[in-house]
Amino acid sequence: MDTRFFADWLDEAARLVRRDRERLTDLDAAIGDADHGANLDRGFTEVAKALADRPPGSPGQVLADAGTALIRRVGGASGPLYGSMFRQMGRTLESPVTLARFEAAFEEGVVALERLGKAAVGDKTMVDALVPASRSLALAVRDGIGALEAFERAADAAAEGARETIPLQARKGRASYLGERSVGHEDPGAASAALIMRALATVARNRAEGQDQAADQDQAESRPPGEGRSPAEGQGRAEG
Repeated sequence: MDTRFFADWLDEAARLVRRDRERLTDLDAAIGDADHGANLDRGFTEVAKALADRPPGSPGQVLADAGTALIRRVGGASGPLYGSMFRQMGRTLESPVTLARFEAAFEEGVVALERLGKAAVGDKTMVDALVPASRSLALAVRDGIGALEAFERAADAAAEGARETIPLQARKGRASYLGERSVGHEDPGAASAALIMRALATVARNRAEGQDQAADQDQAESRPPGEGRSPAEGQGRAEG
């Protein structure tokens, strides 16, 4: 996982947030102030601009710069919360990046977000998606699972965590003022956290597929002329 990988992660997160902007806004309209989609879209657009204007030199710097941009540009609580998570990840992440090092940095980032928001699992916040993702990554490291499968499992855990906020009564944020009326709605922060984790899994899969294609191409180019062709292919070319 190199610097480009982390920049691609944030680019894909920006794409997914932009795609789901209206859905996030609708979720927030039900229990908040209807600006989560617009705020995050603006924030991740600024992240992409910041990384393009001044390309970071390391994976940790990518995350730290992204966090700073989110804190500066995203209104409401989500900017400082996500910004703190990414900045803490950037401070903690060691290079070269392995799955174990990523998992450790991600856990530190989620803890920083929890502390800032004073939220825990069950409070109907983004923590309900991020903590299951963090736990999933920790299990993957323990069990020796590869990065691609680990990220896909973490994305699935985050999505499930977001869905599980629907029957919860909010205990934090603006939604908590609604009391029992917050029940029956998916938390918008948990929904956006699930998108961020899905972006990570998507980039990991794209990178793996690209490496497989490159390996196949290298293998094909290394074959002597005619090797690997079926008799029918050889005959067809001879007759042509």
